Amino acid sequence: MVEIPHLSDEVRTSLPLEAQAYIVALEAAVGALQEQVSELAVRVHQTSRNSSRPPSSDPPDAASKSPRPPSSRKRGGQPGHARHERKLLPASEVDEVIEHRPAACPHCQEDLAAELPDVAEPARQQIWEIPEVQPHVTEHRYHRVQCPHCGSVVEAERPAGVLAGAFGARVVALVGLLHGRYRLSVREIVAVLLDVFHLPLSPGAVIDLCQVLNRALTTAYGDSQEAAAAAESSNVDETGWKQAGKRRWLWVLVSAASTVFMVATRRSAKALRTLLGETFHGVVTSDRFKAYLSLPVERRQVCWAHLKRNWLAFSERAGPVGAWGQQALGLIARLFELWHRFRTGELDRNALQAHMQPVQTALRQLLEQGPTLPVAKAQAFCRDLLALWPALWTFLDVEGVEPTNNAAERALRPAVLWRKGCFGTQSDRGDLFVARILTIVATCRQQERHVLTFLTDAAQAYLAGQPAPALFTTP
Repeated sequence: MVEIPHLSDEVRTSLPLEAQAYIVALEAAVGALQEQVSELAVRVHQTSRNSSRPPSSDPPDAASKSPRPPSSRKRGGQPGHARHERKLLPASEVDEVIEHRPAACPHCQEDLAAELPDVAEPARQQIWEIPEVQPHVTEHRYHRVQCPHCGSVVEAERPAGVLAGAFGARVVALVGLLHGRYRLSVREIVAVLLDVFHLPLSPGAVIDLCQVLNRALTTAYGDSQEAAAAAESSNVDETGWKQAGKRRWLWVLVSAASTVFMVATRRSAKALRTLLGETFHGVVTSDRFKAYLSLPVERRQVCWAHLKRNWLAFSERAGPVGAWGQQALGLIARLFELWHRFRTGELDRNALQAHMQPVQTALRQLLEQGPTLPVAKAQAFCRDLLALWPALWTFLDVEGVEPTNNAAERALRPAVLWRKGCFGTQSDRGDLFVARILTIVATCRQQERHVLTFLTDAAQAYLAGQPAPALFTTP
């Protein structure tokens, strides 16, 4: 950018007052335009490496997020690598055993009798196969008879163990799983059920069955919310969603025991309070979005991965701001190095805190340089972090809190992929199904529960009018 030559005070005072005022106005306008051009130039070069933009928005020529030097090793298993083979099932779990005995000796061509005893354990080969699936259709006939006493026509009642509707609990659970976990569209589900299971289903039936499962998961969803509200720490994040083309927000809360999703109309502090629940008093790890300012700073952990991207963007600027950003990146690299040493057991918590003190001091000094930096955005960044200073270091003192919000971002990834394929939902009921199926799938994995089995049990209980199954096992 061309630098404007400085006009000396002697020359400036020799000009008429109107010319002096005109020059001052021009200088102010040029300065504002130069700052605007600088900001636009920075925005042009924003990628997922140096901003909060998603990786899908990166241009083809964007640099790799984590470039790795090429390795001289060949692809595949390396010499000395232990083989990983499928373990054989015990004989009691095998459906069919076929015995094979040698018929003749390959050396002398003598026939071998079948009664010859084995000289060693037979070699075992187990072949896994999926049987052809055909739907099991049960027809219930409710006979009508005429009462011989009063003449009334009486129809047999549906037994308590017989489900209402045309589909059983496994069909309900499978449809919900294919839609909410594997992100298949309604028409793809129709095709899969017909091709794989020979089960004819209409698109409208798929939508109806998803709503049946939605109602069946009411209790499990509430249990997940209660477990998250009782957690000592949680990771929270949000991403955009659409309902009938209108803006919505998909929130996620990840705790040690459960994961809870929620679709809200606003990306606000009120939505955050609804997600956390009235009884939550733990630590929240998040980015620096303004909705999280409603939480006490001592109950927050700001994500250092986000801060690293912010400082990377500053480091790519020219001049003193770039040098300032480079210093910060070096300190952040040291921060993560110490954290990984703590995670691997090389450092205990006291050692982590002691080794981190010089990093904290140096970063504080960099933030206090904010007023001297020539970029307004960097100055505001420093003010924000100084106000949040205790929330940068909660992970040093509180067990279970990490310096990044990766847990919430990983939890949102399947939902983001689903959004890209389905373009959102069409109603509040659809939003509720999204929140519940994502919650139950993620929480089942945390609880080491088989997802399809739990969904089937929940659907079976709902259709039979029985109590819902427990998502969490009591000790």
